[in-house]
Amino acid sequence: MATTRDLTETAPPATDETITCQGERFRLYLTDEAIQSRLQEIGTAISEEYEGRTPILVSVLNGAFMVTADLMRYITIDCEIDFMKLSSYGDEKVSSGNVTELKRIDANLQGRDVIVIEDIVDTGLSMQFILKKMQAHNPASLRTVTLLHKPTSNDTDVTLDYVGFDIPDLFVIGYGLDYGQIARNLPHIYILDEE
Repeated sequence: MATTRDLTETAPPATDETITCQGERFRLYLTDEAIQSRLQEIGTAISEEYEGRTPILVSVLNGAFMVTADLMRYITIDCEIDFMKLSSYGDEKVSSGNVTELKRIDANLQGRDVIVIEDIVDTGLSMQFILKKMQAHNPASLRTVTLLHKPTSNDTDVTLDYVGFDIPDLFVIGYGLDYGQIARNLPHIYILDEE
């Protein structure tokens, strides 16, 4: 029997088939096991591509912090990390279309191998903004990782080098992804249940 949990209740981390967040119903879409398996594959590919080099990972806050932490564990070569923070959603389910930089990169990226890590790419506006900012630093190379990609809602011509999963154009929460800052702590990813 499927169970449903309301995230406003005090309870252990979700393993339920469905959950309620901000009054809306979400169903389990990707388990932690599936996420970890895919991140391990990406980590192996990065380790092979950058063997003999020390890439710097640029994690986009807040959503990509969990992806980045787990992905780094699967990268077997030396690497560094820095963070930038953007805002394009606020507390809404749909991007505002306006990207604002809230925290800049601290590291010197000139001549470095840079890998930008995002939790999700949907419209592509945030990634386009990030890549333009990164190019201005004159890196030796620039690659992208996103755990989730919504190909049907991508409005920009952005190259994604490593994609975890292509997903439908529905709102997702969990594993760093939030709905009004709630649900980032869920170990699995849930997708809006339209039924």
